[in-house]
Amino acid sequence: MRSTTGWQADSATRTLRRAVLERRDLRADDVAVRVDFCGVCHTDLHALRTYGGDAHGVLVPGHEFTGVVTEVGGAVSGFSPGDAVAVGNIVDSCGVCRMCRVGQENFCREFPTLTYGGVDRRDGGTTLGGYSREYVVRDGFVYHLPPGLDPAGAAPLLCAGVTVWEPLRALGVGPGSTVAVAGLGGLGHLAVKMATALGAATSVLSRDPDKADEARGLGAREFVVSTDSRRMEAVRDRFDVVIDTISAPHDLAPYLRVVAMDGTLSHLGHLGPVTVETMDLLVGRKRLSSGGSGGRPSTAAMLRFCAAHGITADIELLPSSEVNRALERLGRNDVRYRFVLDMSDLD
Repeated sequence: MRSTTGWQADSATRTLRRAVLERRDLRADDVAVRVDFCGVCHTDLHALRTYGGDAHGVLVPGHEFTGVVTEVGGAVSGFSPGDAVAVGNIVDSCGVCRMCRVGQENFCREFPTLTYGGVDRRDGGTTLGGYSREYVVRDGFVYHLPPGLDPAGAAPLLCAGVTVWEPLRALGVGPGSTVAVAGLGGLGHLAVKMATALGAATSVLSRDPDKADEARGLGAREFVVSTDSRRMEAVRDRFDVVIDTISAPHDLAPYLRVVAMDGTLSHLGHLGPVTVETMDLLVGRKRLSSGGSGGRPSTAAMLRFCAAHGITADIELLPSSEVNRALERLGRNDVRYRFVLDMSDLD
């Protein structure tokens, strides 16, 4: 085993404390990555509040990070020490099911191995996340970070970015498309940037009228206050695609009503039960879909697209020692739009 330093959950306080962590010795197909920047995701906060290091053993969050290769296993040919790389929220899959064979490892029938809180497919150990100075990962789940992408701003692309990228591409968004993004947070602001860069006429639906200037600054042509029934009626049946990034439970009916005929509401933000009136789908042959994370081909394509269009997340960069403050503020939605931790203070 090899040692590194990171931020581990304290089960008594449901906070993170600095700790020495163990990583496996490199297998033949492994890459060792010095973690430089790690995004802070709502999933991290949920894991800490829900498990806190109790039922699932050691918890080290973090599943969207960038860094530099420091060492490679004997069978690795695609990476060399010094390469700038990125790692997302999946670090392995079965590789043989239908989903894996078509490049959708995120939908692996045996469930993908997650970057933290997952079960290693070879030794059965619990995976520990990117809130650490080093991560050891199978080479197939490491991505070259394209030149020109700021590594701190690129870190959230590996979770928030690919989560909105896959449905945008699967639903054929491009020139001539009309897209509305519901919610303007970590996922939503990247959805606006990507939809706009894909050539779509992009709007933002938000409860907060104070976000209008922000939305337009990100590329949105129109801003609609979602609690204003008159404004929502004015855009009824307008959008080919609505990307719903709202993380709290909410009524889908108002958002389905603004979907155009044969259009789709992609429900990404809230992962929980929803209730839908069939009539809201029937009138206009509307569709309700969802998605999560991304497969390897899609993730690599997303990074190339973002590099070509200069897309990164809008972030607040903090030293990793402020991780508990970041999580507390995230719980209050006090961030525009993503916290990223600078892990260099773990040296």
